[in-house]
Amino acid sequence: MAIKKYKPTSPGRRFMSVRSFDGLSDKKPEKRLLKAKKQRAGRDGQGRISVRHRGGGSRRKIRIVDLKRAKDGVPGRVAALEYDPNRSADVALVVYADGDKRYVIANQGMKVGDDVNAGAGAEAKVGSAMPLRNIPAGTVVSCVELKPGKGAQIARAAGTYCTLLAKEGDVGHVRLPSGEVRLFSLACRATVGEIGNADHANIRIGKAGRNRHLGFRPTVRGVAMNPNDHPHGGGEGKSKGGNHPQSPWGWLTKGARTRKKKHSDKYIVSRRKK
Repeated sequence: MAIKKYKPTSPGRRFMSVRSFDGLSDKKPEKRLLKAKKQRAGRDGQGRISVRHRGGGSRRKIRIVDLKRAKDGVPGRVAALEYDPNRSADVALVVYADGDKRYVIANQGMKVGDDVNAGAGAEAKVGSAMPLRNIPAGTVVSCVELKPGKGAQIARAAGTYCTLLAKEGDVGHVRLPSGEVRLFSLACRATVGEIGNADHANIRIGKAGRNRHLGFRPTVRGVAMNPNDHPHGGGEGKSKGGNHPQSPWGWLTKGARTRKKKHSDKYIVSRRKK
């Protein structure tokens, strides 16, 4: 997708850019594959704010996306490429030979009319999903499962991809978008090709109001607060009291390791940070 810019008719327009929707189908979303999205404004089940700086935003409907790709042996055809307001990537409406319709995350180069298949016997071409065991080493993949049958969890955002480096026994070496190399079971499924809409990273918001449409509320600096609201608050002038940058609850925010040891650490071959 191309990036569209505007004439600087106002300060907000001057640096704003949006994506052009060329190549997407001019149709309404499949009604059976939509469901309402409740706006929670960052609050948990008790009504307390668990995620700060969220609220408002445009109303959206959730597209039910098939992340498991378990329609083995049933040929499918891409009937439409559609915009999804809940993710950076586009979605493709796939109509299968048995009449079933499902949304899948669209890959780079996917077009209306393309054939997509799933399963061990599928051809390794863009948009087809299969176990890593059936994908040749060196192939670019996306929508990778962490556990067989759980559904895609890795490389689902626009322009992201993984690389299947090698296969050894029942595991494969996969380079993740972060640069980390990790072991995956060869029974985990992946989709051949990278995720589409790679230009999403080049879009510039341009103005604060556009972030409000996305559901983000303003963020207040800690040094602008009172000392009872933030460790950086209080003092005369712009001062944070000489303490290290931290959250309102005293967690160090720059350089401190927050990741706890997990049993899955043994599957990491090479970390993204040396």
